[in-house]
Amino acid sequence: MDKYNDQNQFPKNEDENEQSQEAIEPEQTTIYDNQKTENVEQQQESETKNKQQGDQAPVQEKKRRNWLTPILLGIIIGILLTTFALPALVDSGFISTTGDDVNSNDGANTTTGDKEGNTSSKNVHVDVSSQVTEIVEDVLPAVVGVTNIQHQADFWRQQSENEAGTGSGVIYKTDDEYAYIITNHHVIERADLIEVVLSDETTVEADLLGSDIFTDLAVLRIDGSNIDKVIERGSSDNLKVGEPAIAIGNPLGHMFSGSVTQGVISGTQRTIPLDINQDGRADWQAEVIQTDAAINPGNSGGALINMDGQLIGINSMKINQSSVEGIGFAIPIDTAWPIIQELEETGEVTRPYIGIELYSLDDVPRSEWSRTLKLPEDVEGGIYIWSVEPFSPADEAGLTRLDVITEIDGEKILGSLELRKVLYQEKEVGEEIDIVFYRDGERRETTVTLDSQ
Repeated sequence: MDKYNDQNQFPKNEDENEQSQEAIEPEQTTIYDNQKTENVEQQQESETKNKQQGDQAPVQEKKRRNWLTPILLGIIIGILLTTFALPALVDSGFISTTGDDVNSNDGANTTTGDKEGNTSSKNVHVDVSSQVTEIVEDVLPAVVGVTNIQHQADFWRQQSENEAGTGSGVIYKTDDEYAYIITNHHVIERADLIEVVLSDETTVEADLLGSDIFTDLAVLRIDGSNIDKVIERGSSDNLKVGEPAIAIGNPLGHMFSGSVTQGVISGTQRTIPLDINQDGRADWQAEVIQTDAAINPGNSGGALINMDGQLIGINSMKINQSSVEGIGFAIPIDTAWPIIQELEETGEVTRPYIGIELYSLDDVPRSEWSRTLKLPEDVEGGIYIWSVEPFSPADEAGLTRLDVITEIDGEKILGSLELRKVLYQEKEVGEEIDIVFYRDGERRETTVTLDSQ
């Protein structure tokens, strides 16, 4: 038996091996040729795609340019139409800027909902070019500025004119020759020259017809040839708290002329004590309208008007405290009107006159009440007479120095404020009044016939 091994397992001669290799080599060559052919085809295909993409790029760029041009033209045409064509159409009336359904100034859409989640939309109308703007436009020409000019002498006794203060005024009347203006007494007090600045900034000189320190009112007169607007007078007696009010004036000088503030009537028939002679004690009680419409220095003498554009008060004062805001006061027009007419006609206000120089008992130390004036302990207050004018109603009634008046016509008089209130608001010239007074501790009575000063 032949020996077995790997080499002899499949015996082959050299010829067979060569033939076998020749048979394999063509097959391998064929595979390599096919791969080469595929690579060439892929390369050609890639070059073709790149060429196509290169050819498409200018086309896409051209399409992009064609798309951008109409948009730019549209924007330019829109700007031109908005700038030139639309205003011309609005002015000519072809297009209306107001409407009921869409109105950016006069309305706003609000949405409401119920418990089930259903919602509804409604148009809420707010009249922005409201009554207020129309009222102000109508009334503003009747509100003027007032300048208080005073003469001052220097060291060489040369006089110069200086602006002592500014305020406001209201044109309430015109005639064939003049226009008449209401302002405050404190605006023109001690003025040597008064100038009025009209709404068109024209400055004219004014004449002072008269003023009254107690009501803080004054009447001026100017040339009426250029005055076209007079304010309409309303009524202050039927004002209601919460009613809208508008204040017009020149706060802080003529720089802010024609300033408008809006508020409400905060109170009516307020009484404010006034210290006229600056002695620290009230000399008068002014009856005023309270408003939260801003009234600042320079507003004095300006107009407080209602929503009908009617004059209801003359702006007069505000509480000047750092802790207080929104409290201003105006003189009611129904209280001021008789005074205005009297100042216009006579230049002064005629009030009842007794003819005494008086002081309140509060000015006297309490110890002097019994020691000098000999007053009983039940006397709570009054006024004492310091001097009596000769031939005055008090002189004729027998009143003398150091008499203490405690009652007039049954009303208690606790000080000078109460006396002025009774005389100036309740009594008339020529009327008789019954006076209770004390002299050397003895209670007496007398009758005084009121006269005019």
